[in-house]
Amino acid sequence: MPATALPVLYSFRRCPYAMRARLALVASGQHCELREVVLKNKPAEMLAASPKGTVPVLLTEDGTVLEQSLDVMLWALQRNDPLRWLQPDAGTLQDMLTLVAACDDDFKPQLDRYKYPDRHADGGEPARERGARFLRDLEARLSASPYLTGAHATLADAAVMPFVRQFAMVEPAWFDAQPWPRLQTWLSGWTASGLFERAMYKYTPWKAGDAGVSFPPL
Repeated sequence: MPATALPVLYSFRRCPYAMRARLALVASGQHCELREVVLKNKPAEMLAASPKGTVPVLLTEDGTVLEQSLDVMLWALQRNDPLRWLQPDAGTLQDMLTLVAACDDDFKPQLDRYKYPDRHADGGEPARERGARFLRDLEARLSASPYLTGAHATLADAAVMPFVRQFAMVEPAWFDAQPWPRLQTWLSGWTASGLFERAMYKYTPWKAGDAGVSFPPL
């Protein structure tokens, strides 16, 4: 891929994978040109860079293509990590990546089945209960510290939170009624934060020929 003046991020605001990538970019202070995608009409430029057709996709200044959200997070935070998202109070970076893998590989499939029960024979309430096992584990973690790996937020929190948020939004009254006070406080703290507000800024969908939009917003 050709080199670019700024990294280019193809994103979709509501996608939890794109959300976690944007959170890391905001936390690192890494600027890029953001191109908001309409998933039903994906730009040819994005598909040329990443035929898999999912977001996020980041084209770095030297033309490298990063196609996975966790790779985008690590790329941004390894460049600059003023909030110490790669430095957990408890455990190691690998421990954080293991927790994120449990979210992605175990919790996310249950979230999909819970959110879209008509698409899955084992969806709905059974999937909700299977997903709740992961949330109970998070509640236990948060009983020891305000964040998943200690006293300050890390990559683990930012990577997991968008999926917990999506789960909570399926049936908000049910989620709020669960005996998970620490998890509920953790989630509401994230969604009320200025960092989250900047990561969730709304952009007009991008099309070829549009001027670049700078991200994160001021």
